[in-house]
Amino acid sequence: MKINEVESLVGITKKNIRFYEAEGLLTPRRNSENGYRDYGDEDVAALRRIKLLRKLGFLLEEIRQMQSGARTVGDGMRRHLVTLERERENLDAASRLCGDLTGCGEKLAQLDAEALLARMARMEQEGTTFMDRQKQDTKRRRYIAPVVISILMAVLMAGCIWLFLWAFEHDPVGAPPLPLLILLLAIPAAVMLGVAIALALRIREIGRGEEDDAKNY
Repeated sequence: MKINEVESLVGITKKNIRFYEAEGLLTPRRNSENGYRDYGDEDVAALRRIKLLRKLGFLLEEIRQMQSGARTVGDGMRRHLVTLERERENLDAASRLCGDLTGCGEKLAQLDAEALLARMARMEQEGTTFMDRQKQDTKRRRYIAPVVISILMAVLMAGCIWLFLWAFEHDPVGAPPLPLLILLLAIPAAVMLGVAIALALRIREIGRGEEDDAKNY
């Protein structure tokens, strides 16, 4: 099977399939004629097992140890259950803190953040881990670069089209033949269309979090 077929069968993106290959969790054979990866039923089954464990929150190293036989499924589940229990305790602690603040009528400017941070520090010393939303906050910044580059490329291609048309209008005698002119206009137009499609795909990829899919699947 080709990677597109595997993607459809398992429901894992091609990017993630290649990620798991790079991590050594999947080793499809190579076609001796063209060098392309050739996936079999065993690879599909392995990916389904990986997807199952990732949806349960297993780390790559945990999956690697289970694949190698260093741990049985039961061993892996027992160790992972300890991790889940710890995460639940962290969420419970954060929920209690948020619950204590639900009755706070103060505005943020009047909030005694120092006292609350000291309380959180004591909780962290006791083993509580609070969430870090920094990665989620920076996600929106990922949109900026592709949008800016796409706009610049579109402006450049539009400038080329305008230049060709301006030259044809002001010097029709010295202009290239009409078929060549159409070709010259079609090239930047095709580039603009390609850039628009690439931008739409990139925005969808960022929005769906495919850059972080490996954490999920």
